[in-house]
Amino acid sequence: MTKKDILELKKRLSKTDCTITRMCGCYVDANRNKVVKLSETFLNLEDDEFYKYLDIARKCLSGNVGNNLLQLEYSLQEEAPGGKQQFLMGLRASELKNEDLLDRFYDLIIEHYEFPGNYLILLFRDAYDVMTKTSDNQKLDESEEVYEYLLCAICPVCLSKPGLGYREDENRIGARIRDWVVGAPDVGFVFPAFSDRSTDIHSLIYYIKDPKDSHPDFIEDALGCGRKRTATEQQQTFHSIVKRALGPGEDDNEELLLQIQESLQDKLIPEEEFLMEETGPTLLTEEVVDEVLTENGILGDTARQIREDVNKEFSQSMPEVQNLIDTKALEKNARIKEEETLRLQVQELQKELIQKSFPDQDEYEEPAKKYDVILRVKPEKASQIKSEIIGGQKCLIIPMEENEHINLNGINTQV
Repeated sequence: MTKKDILELKKRLSKTDCTITRMCGCYVDANRNKVVKLSETFLNLEDDEFYKYLDIARKCLSGNVGNNLLQLEYSLQEEAPGGKQQFLMGLRASELKNEDLLDRFYDLIIEHYEFPGNYLILLFRDAYDVMTKTSDNQKLDESEEVYEYLLCAICPVCLSKPGLGYREDENRIGARIRDWVVGAPDVGFVFPAFSDRSTDIHSLIYYIKDPKDSHPDFIEDALGCGRKRTATEQQQTFHSIVKRALGPGEDDNEELLLQIQESLQDKLIPEEEFLMEETGPTLLTEEVVDEVLTENGILGDTARQIREDVNKEFSQSMPEVQNLIDTKALEKNARIKEEETLRLQVQELQKELIQKSFPDQDEYEEPAKKYDVILRVKPEKASQIKSEIIGGQKCLIIPMEENEHINLNGINTQV
């Protein structure tokens, strides 16, 4: 499954290109009761409803591949009679016209989807006549295959916010009537997957709104697929491994974690080289882990602990290096370093400016360590300086004429 495959499907979910034939659904309350079921011929819906439902379907094909969108594989056991894949194959073949199969599907979702409030299960059926494309990406007027698929969206249903509004029936301003509003999908899936512009019955496309929580139990128990971490979850897991191995010392650990990420970033293949050689993504191999730890001075038991935990957590498949890098944190850290460098440069320039304004400054550097105030004045002004007690504080008085200037620490001014 590639980004191109996703965009090709998503592009069709518009008023002019949509070919969704049927939509079914079930509204579930917080006590897991089926409140109402719906079954509609999709293209016969009123425009307002049509576009709202279409937006929900499109949302299940949104986000980043590998983070919001995952391709999940079925095991051979789930593809055998009685398995989850076989059940979805039957549901697809029924074209959403078998009430018993639909009820079994709703029950499966209700049993395994953990959500504290009300939600709506929507199921769309579509058939896409996949047109042949030439090598230069031009469509031909002939079909390669018909891709028949189901799209499921599970949407939270929440009360609208309280507020004031115009009560037309009473001709007054009063409390607004609160409605139960269907929100954007929390999770969803497309079965079968659309891979390389073709049907892949051995996997599905899984959508997750929040990539920090892929709902792994739902993936296994409801969909029958193997767990798969999102890119965000892979990053969180790797960072936790490093912090746990480094032990206490929060500030130092954060700095070292940033240095490790910078080292990982150096391992990435440049984009130009990636495109030219058509190389696959850079994976976190044992060699990469060893190199990065050594570069940052992490050795001994700490390094061994990190290696063991990485192998344990990512035993099924090693993540892409890119997924482990918090680019926003690195960019912020780079800005901080740049600002610190600029600050030091300004200090150095100020020092040079003072030295240029006072060429003989070197002879005063040692005395400056002993005295709090050092004055350099023209000989004729020295005799005019006197001390007085002002407000209980001893002060030096230096008389100034109107046309006389002062250079104070390299800054010229006139009194």
